[in-house]
Amino acid sequence: MTPLGKHLDKSVKQLTAIAVDAALADAGCGKEAIEAAWFSNTRQGVMEGQHGIRGQAALRAYGFEEIPIVNCDNACASSSTGVNQAFAAIKAGLCEVALVVGADKMNYPEKRELMFEAFMGGMDRELAEAQLERQLKLSAGLDLPPEAQAETGQRSIFMDSYAAMARHHMALFGTTREQIAAIASKNHWHSQFNPMAQYQTPMTIDEVLADKPISWPLTRAMCAPISDGAGALVLASEGALKRFGASRAVKVLATQLASGVTREPDDLERHVGRIAAIKGWEQAGIGPDEISVAEVHDATSFAEIRHIENLGLCEIGAGGFVSERGETRLGGRVPVNTSGGLVSKGHPVGATGVIQLIELVTQLRNEAGERQVAGARFAAAENGGGFYDGEEAVAAVTVLAKH
Repeated sequence: MTPLGKHLDKSVKQLTAIAVDAALADAGCGKEAIEAAWFSNTRQGVMEGQHGIRGQAALRAYGFEEIPIVNCDNACASSSTGVNQAFAAIKAGLCEVALVVGADKMNYPEKRELMFEAFMGGMDRELAEAQLERQLKLSAGLDLPPEAQAETGQRSIFMDSYAAMARHHMALFGTTREQIAAIASKNHWHSQFNPMAQYQTPMTIDEVLADKPISWPLTRAMCAPISDGAGALVLASEGALKRFGASRAVKVLATQLASGVTREPDDLERHVGRIAAIKGWEQAGIGPDEISVAEVHDATSFAEIRHIENLGLCEIGAGGFVSERGETRLGGRVPVNTSGGLVSKGHPVGATGVIQLIELVTQLRNEAGERQVAGARFAAAENGGGFYDGEEAVAAVTVLAKH
């Protein structure tokens, strides 16, 4: 992967090349070994007018010719979706070695209004306003402080959606703003050990709470930044591993995608992330109690609560409490977002799913340095994409194992 942050001087093609160079070198193979590729990007169409053949543009520039190149845009779950589809192609015998790339350039200072407008593409443009209003009404009885009504300036509409979800969770389960801040503090602490992270400065709970308000109960330190970056993975069949050597290979036990269902807002057992997780555990043949480390989609720190509950790493409603007790911190019962998570490591939307898996592969190889989880054997990632009717529009769950 590339370092995450603002890459104003690099194009999508350049970011892609850095990540692919690293992935091929890591796998010990040349580009001629790649039989098919999946390319994930969410912004280049909106920001640069590069529609339709983003993958062909980026990967043919690198030197990939003749092979099938599939473009994959599934909001924040784009590159996890690419992994899912590459895995299926290998299982179907369509190829033995595949490349999955996620690359997004989100910072265009000269097009600032369009940068924020682009987030709307991850929602149903016709229904988004009514869906957000309905979500906010779920916490109408919650006692809000005066600052909750304050205008805080320009922001992604996703932050308002996550804030509405957080307020509903607070009303249902007694989750506190301090618990959400504890998660943000944990991930900012983890990211100091990740040289690829956009932010590498620890923050205390008090510093998180005192940061710039974004959408109550969320402050800036609880929200993922706008990031540029790329990541790439090489997937291979078991039979193909002999070409490269299997000593550092990590096994994909499960990859599942899910879409939401019509449900009552309080019926969290049928949340889209829960549906994907249950399918993932069934495919993997293991349960959440066996997981050593997890990466989850904390586009805001509240989302980490929702996703560890969906994965079954704790009971529904208990995510804030187990996090506050330190159970998800390095050295805790099940460390979550050892990379620093999206809020600190960064969130280049189309690349995020692959980058989550890169962290988990690093952990399962015992190569994570100061952020290493001792004895890591099984790992899980939850990657959400977009919003639809009070939850993610798509959920991707991937389960990995030490080979």
